[in-house]
Amino acid sequence: MKTYKANIPNYSIKKNKTDIKKVKITLSSEANKYIREFYYEDIDVYESFYLLCLNNANNTIGYVKISQGGITSTVVDVRVVLKYAIESLATSVILAHNHPSGTLKPSQADKNITDKLNKALSYHDIKLLDHLILAPDPNSYLSFADEGLV
Repeated sequence: MKTYKANIPNYSIKKNKTDIKKVKITLSSEANKYIREFYYEDIDVYESFYLLCLNNANNTIGYVKISQGGITSTVVDVRVVLKYAIESLATSVILAHNHPSGTLKPSQADKNITDKLNKALSYHDIKLLDHLILAPDPNSYLSFADEGLV
């Protein structure tokens, strides 16, 4: 009987030094302010989806733009979100995307992807703290957590 040895590289877990601004996020307003630093003047043109990764003390440890779409939608791949959440060793995450129209009402697609990501993240013991919908006005956002939708 033949045995096969998997050709898996030897990786080690280590903390990489980054220049990300470390901030403790405890309120949706703090998450809104922090995440808006990643958006540029295209916040009212294209819909983009971001992932904010946090450690067990709710301090930011990383963020990534998951996708950029068109005027009314963007595609979010659950596997890509999981990849970044797991690789960053996040214990919790906050999702965010913008509505260029300024409308803050979550679509059914917004609710569906939030539920799908919440379930997938939970299998890896990663807590979904919130999902923000941002409008172009810096003070205009909707928090799924504040609305009881997470």
